[in-house]
This record gives sequence, C-alpha cells and structure tokens, in this order.
Amino acid sequence: GYKNYFYLEEDFFRIYQGQFPLTQNVTVVEGGTANLTCRVDQNDNTSLQWSNPAQQTLYFDDKKALRDNRIELVRASWHELSISVSDVSLSDEGQYTCSLFTMPVKTSKAFLTVLGVPEKPQISGFTSPVMEGERMQLTCKTSGSKPAADIRWFKNDKEIKDVKYLKEEDANRRTFTVSSTLDFRADRSDDGVVVSCRVDHESLNSTPQIARQVLEIHYTPSVKIISSSSWPEEGQSIVLTCESKGKPLPEPVLWTKDGGELPDPERMVVNGRDLRISFLNKTDNGTYRCEATNPIGQNSTEYVLIVHDPNALAGQTGPDHALIGGIVAVVVFVTLCSIILLGRYLARHKGTYLTNEAKGAEDAPDADTAIINAEGSQVNAEEKKEYFI
Repeated sequence: GYKNYFYLEEDFFRIYQGQFPLTQNVTVVEGGTANLTCRVDQNDNTSLQWSNPAQQTLYFDDKKALRDNRIELVRASWHELSISVSDVSLSDEGQYTCSLFTMPVKTSKAFLTVLGVPEKPQISGFTSPVMEGERMQLTCKTSGSKPAADIRWFKNDKEIKDVKYLKEEDANRRTFTVSSTLDFRADRSDDGVVVSCRVDHESLNSTPQIARQVLEIHYTPSVKIISSSSWPEEGQSIVLTCESKGKPLPEPVLWTKDGGELPDPERMVVNGRDLRISFLNKTDNGTYRCEATNPIGQNSTEYVLIVHDPNALAGQTGPDHALIGGIVAVVVFVTLCSIILLGRYLARHKGTYLTNEAKGAEDAPDADTAIINAEGSQVNAEEKKEYFI
C-alpha cells in the first residue's frame, strides 16, 4: 500500500511539474520581429494564453484576442503556444505573460528587450581650410540608441584616446543621444588625414556606423636647396633646385644672389624651381637665396656657392716643388754648418800642439827633448794652455 502511494505521489509531482509553462526572454532590434514561445511538457487539454505588458490578451489558444496586424500565430497545440510580433517598436518592450489555466492558474514571464538602433553619426565643427596652429573641435553625434551607443575616434585608422563623451536621454525617455568631441591643434602633418567617428552598438550586428572627414590644413612653406654638384669647377654648369612645400603650393619661387637680383641673366636662368648657372667662374661665388611665398606666409633658405679652379686642383695632386726646394735648402745648410764646425775643431787642436811644442823648446837643446818635456808637463799645466784659432 505504501509502495503504490509512493508511485501515485511521484506521478502527481511529475504531472504537476510538467504542467508548468516555460518561456524565455527575448531581445530584438527595433523594427525586427520577436518570437514568443510558451511550452508545457504535460498538458491535459488545458488552455494557454499570451498577454502583453498591459495585461491585454494577445492569443487564447489559437484564437486572436487583440486586433493588431503585427501579431500573428506561429503554432498552437496542447504543448505549445508561439506567437510573433513584427515591426517591433520601443513601446513593445516589457514583460509578457504566458498563462496555463489550471487550478490555480500557472504563469511564466518573458521579458522582451527592444534595442534602439543609433542613427548614422554626423561630424560637425569642421570648416575648410584650417590654418596651421588653429584649434580644432570636431563633434560626432548619434541619436536613437538603446542602450547608449559607444563612440570612438580614429585618424587614418589609428585610434585617438582621451576624448570627451556625453550621453543624454532623448525626449521619448527610452533612447539616448551620444556625442563626443575631438579637440586638437591643427598641424601640417594633419593635412589630408581622414578623421573618422565610429559608432558601435549591439544592434548593429558587429557592423559599426562610420562618419568620415578629410582634413585640409593650410601652412607656410618649408624650403630646401639641392645642388647638382658637390664640387663645382670653372667652366662647368650647376643646377640649384629649390624644393618648397606648403599649402597652397608656393608658386613661383624667387632667386637672389648676395641680397640682390641675379647679376648675369644670360648665364643664370630660372626655370620653375631650378636655377641653372652655365660656364661657372669665380665671379659666381656668393650666397644664393631661394624664397617661397603663399597666402599663409613666406620662408627662405640659402646656399653658398664656391667655384673651384681645376688647375689648382691638379697642382695639388702633382709633386710639390716648393716643398722639395725647402728640403734641399735645409740639407745644404746642415752640411755647411757641419763643415764649419769640423774646421774649427781641427784648427783648435793644431794650435794646442804648436803651443806645447814651443814651450818644450825653451828648455831643451834639441827638438826631441822638447817633445818629451812637453808631454811630461802637459798633465800639470792644463790651465796654462793657450789656444790659437
């Protein structure tokens, strides 16, 4: 008896649990279609019903209760009641109820979330052109997002961080207007750069909305002179090219020499940015100046031209006769000095011998005795020597 009672209680519990309606929350993009499904595993011919957040009955089994052409029946049976809501609007969001009419009535809730799609973003605040150094404030704005959309800035696909972000609730109190401001000073490197504002939102299915703006920056010229020769020589030609960059492009450029006009227009010909000087000579030496001007300002640079003598260059590469002559003179001088010193030395020693010979002869009867006497007295008579030069 207890065993049968246990089985009956288990069957009742399973039936009781099986007769509980099951639903799921639904998220849909505004304008899309929402499918609401209510299932019951075990049902003994008990009716199912869907009602909206205002507690209005939408369908009772397979019978439509609310006159709304957007709401249609998908499937109706003892185990399932599925309906669809097309062209969903933000006002459709809320809690929908599936009811199983047992005693007591069992219900299950399904929350319908409607995503507000952000409008295509717009970039404002750009006036063309912008002068270098001016402060730029670009604002990107998009409305209608729910929840609030995310805005990111890029310069040529490189993201810019640390930008201002503002979120405001729209008048319908359901969606948001989001704006972001990019604040920076214009630089010549920004000219031609593509600034883009990217809006990311879960309703966009990983395909962001992007607004783009190409920057146009005007700036003063930069100038550089390039020479066609690193060692210009007399009789040759040289071309000096004035490379100038600026916006608007400076055209033409102005060439001067030593602060004045080019002195020889026949040999010094300006063609566009090039200055060509033919048949170079020493009179062409000097400082050449290139000046570039556009509506923003002017800039200039200088090139010092030194024309070299090809003959002097050849002399430097051959033997240096002056150097050789100097070496010979030194050798002759050293030789003469050596001869003079040697003569003085010989003369000095000859005088000493004669003096000693004379002294020895005073006390000796002949020459041999005089020489012997001189050698014996030479050690003690060092201070008495006389030198004849």
